[in-house]
Amino acid sequence: MITAVDHVQLAAPPGSEDGLRAYYAGVLGMTEIPKPPVLAARGGCWFQAGPVQLHLGIETDFRPAKKAHPGLRVTGIEAYAARLAARGAAVTWDDDLPGHRRFYSYDPVGNRLEFLEPIAARPGTPV
Repeated sequence: MITAVDHVQLAAPPGSEDGLRAYYAGVLGMTEIPKPPVLAARGGCWFQAGPVQLHLGIETDFRPAKKAHPGLRVTGIEAYAARLAARGAAVTWDDDLPGHRRFYSYDPVGNRLEFLEPIAARPGTPV
């Protein structure tokens, strides 16, 4: 039985680790976590925020996915979007998911990330 998502892995081109660190740690506020030595030899980097982990693995013939993306739940989405924008990341709002505020942003290698927060329901109103 599946109980949780352990991590999401995204691909990145060779030599992009410094830019990924600047974005995932500096812009998003995640913490870089060490990779096991045998995996560290392959390049890439791993990040964590609370129980959420994103792994960036090196792919020689890398091409960012056009549609695939992790959906990352946040609190205080307006302030979080402002944080990203203030650090130079583009923020594109999307109002098409009922019951949520959400926006998209892209990491420095073109991976799309979705950030979303449920809208609190008024008493007696379903979300």
